[in-house]
Amino acid sequence: MRDVTELLAVVPAGLWIGGEQVPAGDGATFPVHDPATGEILVEVADATPADGARALDAAVAAQASWAAIPARERAEILRRAWELVMARRDDFALLMTLEMGKPLAEAQGEVGYGGEFLRWFGEEAVRINGRYTPSPSGTGRILVTKQPVGPTLAITPWNFPLAMGTRKIAPAFAAGCTMVVKPAAETPLTMLLLGEVFAEAGLPAGVLSILPTSRAARLTDPMFQDDRLRKVTFTGSTPVGKVLLAQSASRVLRTSMELGGNAPFVVFADADLDAAVDGAMAAKMRNIGEACTAANRFHIDNAVRAEFTARLTERMRGLKIGPGTLDGVQVGPLITEKQRDSVAELVADAVAKGARVATGGAAMPGPGWFYEPTVLTEVPADARILREEVFGPVAAITGFDGEAAGIAAANDTEFGLAAYIYTRDLDRALRVSEALESGMVGVNRGVISDVAAPFGGVKQSGLGREAGVEGIEEYLETKYIALP
Repeated sequence: MRDVTELLAVVPAGLWIGGEQVPAGDGATFPVHDPATGEILVEVADATPADGARALDAAVAAQASWAAIPARERAEILRRAWELVMARRDDFALLMTLEMGKPLAEAQGEVGYGGEFLRWFGEEAVRINGRYTPSPSGTGRILVTKQPVGPTLAITPWNFPLAMGTRKIAPAFAAGCTMVVKPAAETPLTMLLLGEVFAEAGLPAGVLSILPTSRAARLTDPMFQDDRLRKVTFTGSTPVGKVLLAQSASRVLRTSMELGGNAPFVVFADADLDAAVDGAMAAKMRNIGEACTAANRFHIDNAVRAEFTARLTERMRGLKIGPGTLDGVQVGPLITEKQRDSVAELVADAVAKGARVATGGAAMPGPGWFYEPTVLTEVPADARILREEVFGPVAAITGFDGEAAGIAAANDTEFGLAAYIYTRDLDRALRVSEALESGMVGVNRGVISDVAAPFGGVKQSGLGREAGVEGIEEYLETKYIALP
């Protein structure tokens, strides 16, 4: 693995437009911080509205020729990009740990997961199908074909700097769309390195642009009003998603929205508690709890609540905390001081309303933005932490009696992204899965994301699906041709 100083010296830090690194139009830069220390890692170019226009110009100029390239050739470019990401796995993992904070082992896992979207959608590129059927009236033939939506703006979050990009870029490219990516200001480096990889893989200039910026709205607002932009895909918070949907409405832009979550983790009395605690640790502590699929509300049947709580508390108390670059670290820092303060505020609110701290419950002293792995018990129904996405290493536990009460508690939220249930009863597993108002349900498992499965939510957790065979449809228009 490279030395940190060596990697930072070669990581791209300019905008990626037209197949090359360029400075911001006004020469401005902004800092990227290491959340483990608070120190500046590097300065990167800060895109302006004029840079956004240049990137969209490049996407529009490349759209027709990119869509005309045979699907097999687009697939081969995605395959080569996957191979190059795997070859530079250590660089990508270290870079993600430095700018986002997750432990190196988890960053390595994200490289495998995020890279796999490139391979998966490369394989899907050659399977874009239409249909040809006789009209039921017998008066003609129905020809249905699929065409790329066109130039797309992707806005990606900071918590999975590679995977949240490749989950959008790969299907867009497979479908024949060009794309402008605005990565999160906290974690732009991983995406800029991916741009370099795509160029090496043979991606034509203009098909991909990457625009880091510290002033997102200033950059993207003019793009929303440009008639040449055909689609927006966003992963982030529900409040921001609502703003983007309102902006998209003025031009009826095609949208994909993967928004916030408030995942319930429901343990029934007949569950295997060893498996349930293992699953809870995975569902809660993956990515330091900074995941939209993270278990947020732990609804435990009162018959097993005390035992489950004791076991989970012991496991959480034993986690090793520190900078993600150190061996054996299991919990890194939160992304910013503001995020750490937000977690602390939700915990304080719950405690003030009667919750009990079983372990943790405080920010850690010293440099960096660390928060103790925390278990809250006896959490009252009016605690904000049961309503709001905590995005941190905090498990809030409440009890219930009976299956109907467990389902009602799980569904008592405006969100509906992911849910988790633990039971040994197959009938109950199917019955509860169907009753849960959630786009994804994990049955006796704490990690559900899969490249081959559709990812997305219901209610205020978003619109559309990413990954799986469904993922490419978000970047395709359906055209009907009537034949005599």
